[in-house]
Amino acid sequence: MKAIITVVGNDKVGIIARVSKILAEENINILDISQTIMQNMFTMIMLVDVSEIKVNFNEISDILDALGKELDLSIKIQHENIFNSMHRI
Repeated sequence: MKAIITVVGNDKVGIIARVSKILAEENINILDISQTIMQNMFTMIMLVDVSEIKVNFNEISDILDALGKELDLSIKIQHENIFNSMHRI
């Protein structure tokens, strides 16, 4: 199963490292990643494989949300099918 992770907020050192560390700890594989900085605003979208996660999906969401609060960022995870449905034209 795949999921989409979005990260948005003011740029600072270590965002990718911190998010990637949590994903590795929870056995989530990063399949694709796109990130950019626009006028000091960091944006990242990750496609990840959550089929081998160690905890349930809601716990991953809570862990990423807590990291977002710690780093003053918005970090969200959605199942791929929900993300696709929301962004279909």
